[in-house]
Amino acid sequence: MKTWIKRSLVGLFGASVLFGGLAACSHRTHAPWSGTATEAERAEWRSRMVERVAGRLDLDAAQKARLATLADTLAAQRKAVLGGTDPRADVQSLVAGERFDRAKAASLFDERTGALRQASPPVIAALADFYDGLRPEQQAKVREFMQRRGHRHGWGA
Repeated sequence: MKTWIKRSLVGLFGASVLFGGLAACSHRTHAPWSGTATEAERAEWRSRMVERVAGRLDLDAAQKARLATLADTLAAQRKAVLGGTDPRADVQSLVAGERFDRAKAASLFDERTGALRQASPPVIAALADFYDGLRPEQQAKVREFMQRRGHRHGWGA
């Protein structure tokens, strides 16, 4: 085969793999952590996760209520840290001009860390209430899960 035909075929194959990969990865997700999910979708996801964890840990009603409180507290912290603005737009605004906006970046960082500092005590309290309310065998399951670093197949596998 001639050299130019080989190069053309390799280039065509490479371009098709590149564009195919870009097309496969370019879809928008409505995952709860994405910016496109509605508050109702996030609440539904939280309730499903509470049910899933409650089933795997064999929680009673009081423990399940504490877990739901923890999930709601984490959601409130997330909302407080994000501050009602679009994080992607905030970062894009830093590089919108010819130079990186250092002052705005520092201000944004201070604003977010301050919100995190203020929203953390209720999260710590909710997490402590949930964990302290577990039976020893349930606490052991939580520790085991954390030792496995929380991989998707870590629970019950």
